[in-house]
Amino acid sequence: MSHVLVVDDDSTVGLVLEAELQKRGYRVSVCTSAEEARAAAARESLDVVVTDFLLQGVSGTALCKQLLDVQPEVPILVMTAFGSMESAVEAIRAGAYDYVTKPIDGTDLALTIERALKERTLRSEARRLRGLVAQGGSGEMIGSSTEMKQVLELVDRVAQSEVTALVCGETGTGKELVARAIHARGARAAGPFVAINCAAVPETLLESELFGHTKGAFTDARQSKVGLFVKASGGTLFLDEIGEMPAGMQAKLLRALQERVVRPVGSDAEMPFDARIVTATNVDLEKAVAEKRFREDLFYRINVVRIALPPLRNRGPDILEIAAATLRECQPVNRKILGFAPAAIGRLLSYAWPGNIRELQNAVRCAAAVTEFDHIGVDDLPEGIRTYSAPPAEEPTGAMLDQELVPVSVLEQRYIAQVLRAVGGNKTLAAKVLGFDRRTLYRKLEPKEPKSEAAEGEPIEPEPPVDDASAENATHAA
Repeated sequence: MSHVLVVDDDSTVGLVLEAELQKRGYRVSVCTSAEEARAAAARESLDVVVTDFLLQGVSGTALCKQLLDVQPEVPILVMTAFGSMESAVEAIRAGAYDYVTKPIDGTDLALTIERALKERTLRSEARRLRGLVAQGGSGEMIGSSTEMKQVLELVDRVAQSEVTALVCGETGTGKELVARAIHARGARAAGPFVAINCAAVPETLLESELFGHTKGAFTDARQSKVGLFVKASGGTLFLDEIGEMPAGMQAKLLRALQERVVRPVGSDAEMPFDARIVTATNVDLEKAVAEKRFREDLFYRINVVRIALPPLRNRGPDILEIAAATLRECQPVNRKILGFAPAAIGRLLSYAWPGNIRELQNAVRCAAAVTEFDHIGVDDLPEGIRTYSAPPAEEPTGAMLDQELVPVSVLEQRYIAQVLRAVGGNKTLAAKVLGFDRRTLYRKLEPKEPKSEAAEGEPIEPEPPVDDASAENATHAA
């Protein structure tokens, strides 16, 4: 329900507008002075402000500037006398969204409010997309691996409820993308998505950021500020890296989640909020609870539904999908890069990706910037990926020898199967990665007929010759 603040020093006008807007489904607050309006803006999140241009003690123009200092995104509609175009122009210059003329028609006012709300939503989405572009991502979760399909199915189910979700995973696995997907696919998609990294804000400022503060609450508090809990009302609040939250703030956060109210720094009054909470961490919270570094009661409060993101090294074909999507987004201005050379594909698939998706995206951007060809080759990849070699396998113990020592042909079949899974079953691409021509790969995939006892002593027929020209071409292509 959108919250509209009506400001008019004629209390009768305020009551009439309140009744008109409430009939149309809005939550309405009424103030009769600029001072009350400023206090209301500092106290709670507003969706639209409707104010008279002429108020006792302050002009509507000055009030516009003061309200926008506290809530920069709120659209303000100014009520002016009929035919007073000068007042309307002055209000727009001061930052007002639009104006309406007196006497006020309830239907016209409601239509103007609805238009203002839609434009605010569009602006918010545009800012979100610009931020994602600046980070180098489209904001979509990419992946066809079994692991990611399971994650996406769980995200869809969680999005349809209001439960608190905890997203776990290594750094760079896309935890914020999951939180945004939960928001975008749920009933609160039209509301704000507000995110904060709890590890990036100093402890002395974190409480003010989350809960807000009053003017004069501390040295630099020159004006009141609405906290993120209230700003996220109607939408989703994403608390990233919650495992790094200081112990003192954990107790205050627990109370806020239990009571659904926050108390701004320096205030005795509590403010309700209506935001869905999604948290994320790369910390083992169970271990942190056992070591008394994280409150057990807070852990159970946020761990209602857990979404565990797999590391990129376990996601097989997703590596190539993400690399291709990133390459499409970072094409050079004066030419087009068509894709990755087979040898580079092999490197991407064999690398361990300790930095996960973020590291892969940065590697592709780097390669796209330095390559001189229409396909990214091994030499274009960052040095750590070019020179990477997998750690040696663990030496088998005596108890494992019977299971681990197998013929080379069996190991080859296992490796071929692993590459096929990694490239999503694409046999042409798998052949390039393996260094085979397609005929050789198809031959190796043919089921082997078991030999009969009578055939054991017969001479072995020679294998058909490999197409050397094709193999040579495949090698050059790599």
